[in-house]
Amino acid sequence: MQFPSPVSTQWIASFIDAKIIGNNTSNATGINEIHKVETGDLVFVDHPKYYDTCINSAATFIIINKELEAPEGKTLLVVENPFEAYCKIVNHFRPFEAADKMISNTVVIGKDSIVYPAVFIGHHVTIGKNCTIYPHVTILDHCILGDNVIIQSGSIIGSNAFYYNTKKDREVWYKKMPDCGRVIIEDDVEIGASCTIDRGVSHDTIIGKGSKLDNMIHIGHDTVIGKNCLIAAQVGIAGATTLEEGVTLWGQVGVNKTLTIGANAVVFAQSGVPGNLEGNKVYFGTPAVEAREKQKELVWIKRIPELWDKVMGK
Repeated sequence: MQFPSPVSTQWIASFIDAKIIGNNTSNATGINEIHKVETGDLVFVDHPKYYDTCINSAATFIIINKELEAPEGKTLLVVENPFEAYCKIVNHFRPFEAADKMISNTVVIGKDSIVYPAVFIGHHVTIGKNCTIYPHVTILDHCILGDNVIIQSGSIIGSNAFYYNTKKDREVWYKKMPDCGRVIIEDDVEIGASCTIDRGVSHDTIIGKGSKLDNMIHIGHDTVIGKNCLIAAQVGIAGATTLEEGVTLWGQVGVNKTLTIGANAVVFAQSGVPGNLEGNKVYFGTPAVEAREKQKELVWIKRIPELWDKVMGK
C-alpha cells in the first residue's frame, strides 16, 4: 500500500513508540510485507530467521524487535512487537469502513457499464467503461476494474487475504494480518461464476488484460496473472504467485505459493505445480513435469504387471 503522501521517520517512530537506528530524516512512501517490498517501503520482521532477508531486501524502513546495525541509507525501527506495530500503521492508513448500502456513494462507474440488481460494491471502487456485473457479485473496497470487464454471478472480488502471523508460544497461534492491498482487473478480462479473488495483503492482486477465468476459481493474495492467460474451472492459485503472459491452466490445477509460471506455458488438468515452470512448454502430473516425460512414465507404469510376470517366469 502506498501512503497518501510520504511519512517521516520521526512520525512513524512516535506513532509506534520505536527507537530509530540508522537514517532518521527520510520519508516512507508505503508499507508492504516481505514478498512485495519496494524501495521506500516500510516492512516488519519479528523472527531471527528472517532478519537478514528483510534488512537486505528492497525495503528502506524495517520494523524489528532487535537492535542491529542498519545498512547505509536504511532505517531500523526497534519495537517489542513488530507485528502489532505493523497492524497499527495499516489500520491507521486503511481503517475499516462499514457499509450501509449495496453500492457505496464512493463508487465510480464508467459509461455504458451495467450493474445488475443484488450486486454489492464497497467503498472506493472504480469500474471502467462497458463492463457487465451480473447478479450477486461482490466487489469489496478499493478494487479497480478496467474497461470491458465481465464478472459472472456469485463471484467475489477483493476478499480478505488468507495470511496470518504465526507464533506458537501464544494462546492464539494464527493472528490475521490486516490487508490493505487491492484487486486490479485490467481491460477485457472475463471472470466466471463463483470465483474468489483475494486482495493483496499490502500490494495488489492483478488480473492482466485479456485474461479469461472459468467458474469456481480461487486466486490467492498478491498473485499477478499476466495478459491473455486462460484458466479453466476449479483451479486454485496460492498467494504471491506470478503467471506470465499467455499461460493456460486447465481444470483443477493446483499452484503453490510464491512461484512463477513462464510465458505461454500450458499445464494439463489435475496437475500440481510445486515450483517454478519454464515458459513455452507443456506440463502434466503432480509434481508437474513436461507432459511427454509424464506420458512415457505412465506407459511404463501400465507395463509393470507384464514385466513382473516375465521376471517371475509366468
